[in-house]
Amino acid sequence: MRILGGKIIKPENPCYIKLANSWLILNSGGGPTPDKPEVSLEPPSDLNRGNSFLDLRVADIWICCNQWRAKGAVSSLKPLDNHGWEWRCYMRDPDGYLIEVGQYTQIALDCFKKYAT
Repeated sequence: MRILGGKIIKPENPCYIKLANSWLILNSGGGPTPDKPEVSLEPPSDLNRGNSFLDLRVADIWICCNQWRAKGAVSSLKPLDNHGWEWRCYMRDPDGYLIEVGQYTQIALDCFKKYAT
């Protein structure tokens, strides 16, 4: 969490992190549980294949990406325009999980306001 600037509340299994005004819960995986008796979770064995990733939205993607790269984050490219709705890029956490980081554009924010009430 040193990269995202969160505060670790509980260090592991699962890890609880206070990030801005929300909580992020990270779980490195594990075997079946009563509520998922046939499912095991594990970090990706092939970094080029995945079926999920963390998706974050920030107020200023350029500042965040620069700060996180300076702290050691491995990022794909510079933020790219995603059809005028958002800017986004990808990075990997220390376990190899893919994290999408994006910033909504004013077009997206104006659209979302219609549904806020």
